[in-house]
Amino acid sequence: MSARNAILCAKLKQLGFTQENQMRLYGEEFQFLSDPIVMPDGTVFLDAFEKRSHQTRRIRVPLPIVSMADSERKAA
Repeated sequence: MSARNAILCAKLKQLGFTQENQMRLYGEEFQFLSDPIVMPDGTVFLDAFEKRSHQTRRIRVPLPIVSMADSERKAA
């Protein structure tokens, strides 16, 4: 993992995108099963358990949140 991606993941963890945390995204309630995963194209995913359907899914962290975390990294 590059230093840029490591810092981005750390910022996302500070925002609550971390393993074992719960969050409502895309109108669904999720429990995160992994820490953020940064793909080569810059998209960020998490493995999560969807509470309503009881299925494990890979969900994308919303782009505005990724952009905000990335801009905080640049400002630091």
